[in-house]
Amino acid sequence: MRVLLKATLDTEKSNELVRSGKMADMMRETLDHIKPEAAYFGALGGRRTALLVLDMRDSSEMPRLGEPFFTEMNAEVEVCPIMNGEDLAKGLSQLR
Repeated sequence: MRVLLKATLDTEKSNELVRSGKMADMMRETLDHIKPEAAYFGALGGRRTALLVLDMRDSSEMPRLGEPFFTEMNAEVEVCPIMNGEDLAKGLSQLR
């Protein structure tokens, strides 16, 4: 199932990572581990945020996906099922 993982980083912890020069390496290692199909970064609600689109085959993958953000970045993590255009068309066709 395609999901959106939203990781909202703790400002104090992420400031520490940026100042120490560790943020880029930590994020690269996390993305290499998770292997999202897309990754976007920005400030949402005034906080550093990562938005990752990935395929989660089983709910047991949630610890593998979320823990790097929890343990390394003190992030708030949300996971939400999402669809692309093809998924939406398939779902809507089942309504008939």
